[in-house]
Amino acid sequence: MTASPPEAQRPELSLVIPVYNEEEVLPELERRLLLVIRGLGSTVEVILVNDGSRDRTGELTTALCRKTAGFRSIHFARNFGHQAAATAGMHYARGRAVVIMDADLQDPPELITEMLAKWREGCEVVFAQRVRREEEGWFKRFTAYLFYRVLQRLTDVRIPSDTGDFCLMDRRVVDHLNALPERNRYLRGLRAWLGFRQGAVHFERPGRVAGEPKYTFWKSLGLSVDALVGFSKLPLRLATYFGFLVALASFLLALFYVVKKLVLGFPVQGWASTVVLILFLGGVQLLTLGIMGEYLSRIYDEVKQRPLYVVRETVGFDGPPSVPSGV
Repeated sequence: MTASPPEAQRPELSLVIPVYNEEEVLPELERRLLLVIRGLGSTVEVILVNDGSRDRTGELTTALCRKTAGFRSIHFARNFGHQAAATAGMHYARGRAVVIMDADLQDPPELITEMLAKWREGCEVVFAQRVRREEEGWFKRFTAYLFYRVLQRLTDVRIPSDTGDFCLMDRRVVDHLNALPERNRYLRGLRAWLGFRQGAVHFERPGRVAGEPKYTFWKSLGLSVDALVGFSKLPLRLATYFGFLVALASFLLALFYVVKKLVLGFPVQGWASTVVLILFLGGVQLLTLGIMGEYLSRIYDEVKQRPLYVVRETVGFDGPPSVPSGV
């Protein structure tokens, strides 16, 4: 582990931007970032994390970092996912405040000015909260709305609704996040779990500038499962509740048939009810095993202790990050 740079040598702000197959967006991203940075009046470093892109993203980010002061890039050996890329950027970031944002410009860089103002007023975490989503279908809006409300009901941690990873965090918050060893990361949940003084800036989320969305339905579903399993024990308890209810229902049904046969004298007929009961019990058992499997798979990931990401090369950095890259 290398020592952190002295406070006087730190830039005031680090921008961490995961990029994956974003060659169409990068020129506009560069233009808007430079406009914002020039207006901040602060020392800023920009860290572009190339998450194993298959197009010209890696080549373009390297060229950008070599021609523009303050721009740096990290190139993964393969695609490790958005949460790993954001984590790597935080490991390398040196700023007294760190902003995480997406490269597709659905996280408007112009909002950074407002975030910095709130940070200087005393907020240690400033998250961007969406009040409206442009160019997104009703299904996406409905599932996102439902997910955040369900997550708040199921977890003990107050995770703000309608927020993504777009946020500004104080150096102390970033250091605590970097110290967390878990691999299945849900960063917006982890920053809420840490606490600190939090504030929000509100914005209308625009559509993508170019290209296709990288967060598909299945990736979003996987992140939702990580959030639920990572911050709630309720699914495990539901398995216990299901078992109790099925056992109770089975006992009452057996009692009903005994009374029907011995007291009322009606014969117990038919096989349809038997098949239905067997299928119901089998479904409950499979659901319970699936819930347990989700938790066990995360234990398995933690026990293996594999690195969260593997860096192929870096551009513009003087040395390794302030925490080991295997964290």
